[in-house]
Amino acid sequence: MRQSLKHPNCDDSVAGDKMAEEQKEQIGFHKGALTTLAKERQEMLRILQIVEQLMQAHLKALKDMGVDLEAEAKKTRPLEEAVKRGV
Repeated sequence: MRQSLKHPNCDDSVAGDKMAEEQKEQIGFHKGALTTLAKERQEMLRILQIVEQLMQAHLKALKDMGVDLEAEAKKTRPLEEAVKRGV
């Protein structure tokens, strides 16, 4: 004969209701977390777009003043490689 593993003072319907309620709470928690994280992601993307616009404006200003950033980057690459090699 098989014995039940339930609490002696708790019938199955009460235990099932409690489990269902806990599951509903967990579902609500996870849905709330996803909603919050989606809003945070949207805000981060908005900030990233602002930063990108500012960077582009500075790049344009430097280019308009005749600064060649590509040439300057090429100058620093050999120096960085020499530092990595320990020369």
